Amino acid sequence: MISDKIAKMLNNQINQEFYSSYLYLQMGAFFEEEKLNGFAAWMKIQSHEEGTHAMKLYEYVLRANAKVELQKIEAPKNKWKDTLDVFQDTYKHEKQITSYINGIVDNALTEKDFATFSFLQWFVTEQVEEESTALLILDKIKLIGDNKTGLFFLDREMSGRAKS
Repeated sequence: MISDKIAKMLNNQINQEFYSSYLYLQMGAFFEEEKLNGFAAWMKIQSHEEGTHAMKLYEYVLRANAKVELQKIEAPKNKWKDTLDVFQDTYKHEKQITSYINGIVDNALTEKDFATFSFLQWFVTEQVEEESTALLILDKIKLIGDNKTGLFFLDREMSGRAKS
């Protein structure tokens, strides 16, 4: 149903989603160490969500009669200066994931693989939300600056994220 090229790209994306899960879990650990439990909780939910994305791709590859080929997951970065640094990396990472998804979509269209194109529309929409959310939080952190009280209140706000 799907070409070897598209299958390889989807397998690479599975790896990227699992890496994203690791990255956000590591960021959660950073926030735990910093005693920012709201940010930590937000990142743990984000980590779980990324694992769910990987499994959605995994299931699609299998349903498309292609082979799932799991790859080594690289260790994520594990040191940041502060909350701003973490969310700059978060936004940058989400933009990178968007570019990977767009690359698969582009190739699916080129190959007239409309099933994969259709399947990936959920991810395209999801990435708009992911980038928008990361940028909103980043902008709030920039607005707060060095104000510890503002960071405290944003941390409380972050703890309100519901599991999806």
